[in-house]
Amino acid sequence: MGSPENHLRHLLLLLFLLHCSSASDLTNLIYKGCANQNFQNPIATENLKSLYTTLVSQSSNVNFYKSTSGGNDQSTTSITGLYQCRGDLSNTDCNTCVKKLPETIQRVCNRDTIAARAQLVGCYMRYEVYGFQQVPATDLLYKQCGSRRVSESGFDERLEAALSLIPKGVLAGKGYYAGGYQSVYVLGQCEGDLGGGECVNCVRSAAEIGRSECRSSISGHIFLQQCYISYTYYPDGVPGAGEGGGDVGGVETGAAEIEGDDEGGGGGGGRNNTQKAVAIVFGGLAALGLVVAFLLVLKSAFKKKKDHYSYGG
Repeated sequence: MGSPENHLRHLLLLLFLLHCSSASDLTNLIYKGCANQNFQNPIATENLKSLYTTLVSQSSNVNFYKSTSGGNDQSTTSITGLYQCRGDLSNTDCNTCVKKLPETIQRVCNRDTIAARAQLVGCYMRYEVYGFQQVPATDLLYKQCGSRRVSESGFDERLEAALSLIPKGVLAGKGYYAGGYQSVYVLGQCEGDLGGGECVNCVRSAAEIGRSECRSSISGHIFLQQCYISYTYYPDGVPGAGEGGGDVGGVETGAAEIEGDDEGGGGGGGRNNTQKAVAIVFGGLAALGLVVAFLLVLKSAFKKKKDHYSYGG
């Protein structure tokens, strides 16, 4: 029978592996948008590098940050950008996610493109040169509807009730909400500087697109310019770890990769050629699953420890 020290080592190893898996999933690419034009002045390229450094450094402290590099003189070389992490992420996970964004943007777009956007599972970043035309907050950038259809009676009512929770939730939760209704789990988030009323209108628009575009799909993920919403229905209850991975850190890690779609103009102004899409699910449930797993392993370790010391007594 193993010693308590061995049980503790196994427990720490399990937690380390779960953390590594979660961090990896957070940085999976969902979609990207790249402008077709490039910088004409090398100063703009240097300003972009400076902006990346500023944004990454701030991600250890705050969930959302916006900055301008190159001064506020409204010159053609000034670059404005921001990042935002999912509302349930810790500062450490936020930083892990944001650090991946500059290299991701440089990999999927031209390094000198005048505007770009990349959405990962746990965070996103966008930037644009001064004067670049912005799209409205409620413009559709990307959508993914689950291929599986729900035919059972009452699903439409459950989905409607769950989606109706998001506008009230983001208003009360300062731009972020995660919750559920009768096995339909929803998540909504607005860009950090979007006002309360604008945030509510944005997620309402996203929810309406989800209703009309995804219809009876078992899941839907709608990304607008300044907000997004997600829903997932679990008719048989939230699944545990299965083939391809379970729910870790708020992400359904066994989700399939989706090609194409090219939905709407992105923050970069170009069409979004999707590289990968993963289903965002209610993060709190996954976190709860990790806590339960932790407690079960801990309970097992202490039970074995008790058996070891009481043997023969």
